Amino acid sequence: MDQELRQLLNKLESLVDDLRVYLPKTVSIEWEHTFAAKWRSHETYSTFHPIKNLETYDLDDLLEIDRHKTSLINNTELFCRGLPANNALLWGARGTGKSSLVHAILQNYHTQGLRLVEVEKHYLAEIGILAEILGDLPYKFIIFCDDLSFDEFDFSYKDLKSALEGSLVTATTNILLYVTSNRRHLITELHRDNEGMGQQDLHEAEAIEEKISLSDRFGLWLAFHPFDQEQYLRVVNHWIQKLASQYQLDSDMTADTKKEALQWALNRGVRSGRTAAHFAQHWIGKKLLEQTE
Repeated sequence: MDQELRQLLNKLESLVDDLRVYLPKTVSIEWEHTFAAKWRSHETYSTFHPIKNLETYDLDDLLEIDRHKTSLINNTELFCRGLPANNALLWGARGTGKSSLVHAILQNYHTQGLRLVEVEKHYLAEIGILAEILGDLPYKFIIFCDDLSFDEFDFSYKDLKSALEGSLVTATTNILLYVTSNRRHLITELHRDNEGMGQQDLHEAEAIEEKISLSDRFGLWLAFHPFDQEQYLRVVNHWIQKLASQYQLDSDMTADTKKEALQWALNRGVRSGRTAAHFAQHWIGKKLLEQTE
């Protein structure tokens, strides 16, 4: 009998070894020297990929969003001190500083143990796995998903809802989720959703609530809107002065410069910090080229 049992155990061990290659595994990372990483799931394992050249900004360079900066700084400060803090949803027009603000927060607080893990939408269901891996580490982790949205028939948002409601995630005190999106409710809302009760769904109001309830999982909402003309020109002036000082150029904003900056924004369809920075680079580059001719 003992021999049969040993044979059975040997077969089970062999079977486990064969299956082990299909089980998810993780690759460790030196968080002491790595401030940001991307989470990737492969066919047989999951791992972190260090982000070596993370685009960073100084908080002082993010103009005309002072209220947003204050709110996210205060929330992150609480988080870094081990105090209760909220998951954050930064939503609004493109190029208005949502992801730049998150990167600036990391740059400002990485000396206090803050780290960032960038997760793409199709890996968000693995937040529970991340919580298990990162939960006992002596750092504070922002799980960051940039430009998140779900189409009408994309039901993967339910995985994210489940993860945010999961006991492991809510009990992990060193993880917060910061998400940026162009949509306040993250999920596509159609005109017919507001046309009243449909013929097929007797509980259509509940279906609509299901669609928009994901954003309710975020305790902090920050709305980003396009700049008005004066705000935009102030940001243009800031970036022109900053870049001009690097190349020792005259940085005065003339009427022609303002006119050109406004036309630049009109061509792109939005007055934003990104548009202003891109124009400043164009303007400074043009000035430097003129000096060489």
